[in-house]
Amino acid sequence: MDNNIENTVEQEEIKVRGGWWYSFTKRIFDFFSSLILILLISWFLLIIFIINLFATKGHPFFNDKRIGKKGKKIKVFKFRTMYYDAESNIDKYLTPEQKEIWLRERKLDNDPRITKFGRFLRKTSIDELPQLFNILFGTLSVVGPRPITEKELSNFTEYQLSIMLKAKPGLTGYWQVYGRSDVDFKSGERQKLELEYFKHRGFWFDLGLVFKTIPAVLKHKGAK
Repeated sequence: MDNNIENTVEQEEIKVRGGWWYSFTKRIFDFFSSLILILLISWFLLIIFIINLFATKGHPFFNDKRIGKKGKKIKVFKFRTMYYDAESNIDKYLTPEQKEIWLRERKLDNDPRITKFGRFLRKTSIDELPQLFNILFGTLSVVGPRPITEKELSNFTEYQLSIMLKAKPGLTGYWQVYGRSDVDFKSGERQKLELEYFKHRGFWFDLGLVFKTIPAVLKHKGAK
């Protein structure tokens, strides 16, 4: 783990809630909710696709490499919000200080690589709507821990990862509702919120997080 990260999460044993019945009902909910939403908003996704086609160079969609359940590498679908060479030519856009923050947090205030339309997509969380297809295919869940990158693994201890990787990452979750970009890895608050979910998860708790996500998104809470 990175020694520069002040990880204050206590290492007491965390009792992970949710058995086989929870996992079964969760998958049923994931499949049908994502399928229904895709059918309902397909017209809207097409409009965003066309606008983004002209707003940014490169493909309007972006496949982000993340770590899924049991450490499996997955591709998470998003609408592109950055310039096409934002990752391959990072030194062109970012200062050394900005680069350090980006590599650690995968979030950056006033990121110069984000297009004008991309900033709108992020503020409204519309950029994450293509993840409904991830949920439909079973690589993501509606509710779960935030999908993390391979580089972000170093922000967690081995014990924390043993908990985190027990579940599929989610489109929304405890961190997304109560923290988002207002908390970071460096303070240890991000880790705390991610692990807190596993202490309470269950069908009704997950459903509550889904409904709480709506006002969090509308208020642009922690969006960057």
